[in-house]
Amino acid sequence: MAINKVAVLGCGLMGSGIAQVCAQAGREVTVIEVAEEYLNKGMGNISKQVGRLVEKGKMSAEDRDATLGRLRGSTRLEDAAEAEIVIEAIIENMDEKHKTYSSLDQICSASTIFASNTSSLSITQMMTSTSPERQRRFVGMHFFNPVPVMRLVEIVRTILTDPEVFIAATEFGRDIGKVPVQTSDRTGFIVNRLLVPYMLDSIRALEEGVASIVDIDNAMKLGCGYPMGPLTLGDFVGLDTTFYIANIMFDEFREKRFAPPPLLKRMVMAGLYGRKSGRGFYDYTDPNNPKPMNLL
Repeated sequence: MAINKVAVLGCGLMGSGIAQVCAQAGREVTVIEVAEEYLNKGMGNISKQVGRLVEKGKMSAEDRDATLGRLRGSTRLEDAAEAEIVIEAIIENMDEKHKTYSSLDQICSASTIFASNTSSLSITQMMTSTSPERQRRFVGMHFFNPVPVMRLVEIVRTILTDPEVFIAATEFGRDIGKVPVQTSDRTGFIVNRLLVPYMLDSIRALEEGVASIVDIDNAMKLGCGYPMGPLTLGDFVGLDTTFYIANIMFDEFREKRFAPPPLLKRMVMAGLYGRKSGRGFYDYTDPNNPKPMNLL
């Protein structure tokens, strides 16, 4: 089941990255956004990214032009009609996803595969807005940020996903240069299921006075060989995002290890989201020399 025509819904950070890697891998890609301003910003970002690859000698000018030539943008959902796979990377809001998939189900061919890039929401819940036939062709394809750099993609099956569709999505992930891992539709999939409790435990250790922000980060970097400590990672991911995912996981499993610590809740309430807000566990006034915050 070769997949050559792709539609990507959303041209933000994740959507533009997914579109870029698909186009670089020789696929014809239609990128769909809700408004021209978002579409232009995302397409401009793709152009910059492939331009940098040329500057670094990692792509020829001819390949850049070919990649960009395989991309087209649209603000019309109807332009996904010819896609063999639709990869959705819109806002993490189930109501919006339901509306989108319900419309797509009427627009796309019966053979089109629907794939969501969600990191935490239920694929099964999403598919309920489509026909029983489509539900067999529904999967998750969770890419990682930045998509052109990170090699992993989690391929997620529901209890209704057709085995051939699951295989086709896995092979597609491999064909566009990713390393696919297969998992089932359990909240958090593989990576967040293991990563989020680790990050939350590091916040609890800070709350309980086990060690300072810097010492917790250094312990995991130098003791375990991780590229960054868990509190720095939280700032990088976004503490609001971590809080959101943790709440979804706790609602699903009702286990303490998934419960957001009080400190995380208060930091999010105070607007301390990490790098994107300028302050989190560290103060990024000088991005090259972040300073630990006094939070306790």
